Amino acid sequence: MDYTATQSGFRQRKLQPNMRLRTSLVDGSEGSQLFEDTSGAASGPQTGYSNQQAGPQAAGFPGQSILSDPMSNLAMAYGSSLASQGREMVDKNLDRFIPISKLKYYFAVDTVYVGKKLGLLVFPYMHENWEVSYQQDTPVAPRFDVNAPDLYIPAMGFITYILVAGLALGTQNKFSPELLGVQASSAFVWLIMEVLAVLLSLYLVTVNTDLTTIDLLAFSGYKYVGMIVGVVAGLLFGRPAYYLSLLWCCVAIFVFMIRTLRLKLLSEAAAEGRLVRGAKNQLRMYLTMSIAAAQPIFMYWLTYHLIR
Repeated sequence: MDYTATQSGFRQRKLQPNMRLRTSLVDGSEGSQLFEDTSGAASGPQTGYSNQQAGPQAAGFPGQSILSDPMSNLAMAYGSSLASQGREMVDKNLDRFIPISKLKYYFAVDTVYVGKKLGLLVFPYMHENWEVSYQQDTPVAPRFDVNAPDLYIPAMGFITYILVAGLALGTQNKFSPELLGVQASSAFVWLIMEVLAVLLSLYLVTVNTDLTTIDLLAFSGYKYVGMIVGVVAGLLFGRPAYYLSLLWCCVAIFVFMIRTLRLKLLSEAAAEGRLVRGAKNQLRMYLTMSIAAAQPIFMYWLTYHLIR
């Protein structure tokens, strides 16, 4: 009995601190709740005051963006002015070496012009009027005049010739990117050398003509049409077809060059068909025939090894 009483007393003593702890926790929570309520009520004006203090700062942030807008606008205007000045400088320096405004004239073609020009290059015998049309001392665009020189057909002809040459090399089991690059570079070098030779000849003969370097490049590039016809005929029908088609195209380009360049190089009397007199006119006639005769030579030289 004494042991039981002692044990129950020990339990009571052990529970009393726990009860006190729980009571203190409850009281503390209630006290904190009362303190928070009273502080919340008392801190209302302080909160408003803090908001009033934060208000100008919060309102000052858009003001800073407003103040920064003129600086950004100034920077953008300065950058655009620099870009425009740089573009003008590039255009001036580029136009000095590559006349882009003139190149646009040589690519002003359409489908009708390309069809008529290709027919004229292959069969020039029935064409009568070879003079270039002018409008207020300015030649009309190629799409309005089949006699006007262009760079579209020479450029597309050069690219097509390289592709056909690659096909021909492939039929001979000789195709390689290096060999195709050699073929393209050799054709381009021969074209540049031809144009430079013509320019040097014109300078030595002292011919006053309106032919430009781009005109000579265009006329020299027309031979790729006949070269393509000859190679394709040789691939389809063999070597005899290559020689026949190439011979036809060589005669056609010779006639085309004679009738076109005589209006540019020869005098007005020679252009009208009258007798050519004088040493200068004789030199101009020989120069015209030399330029025309060089086209078949280049056509054969650049295509004979592609047909086996």
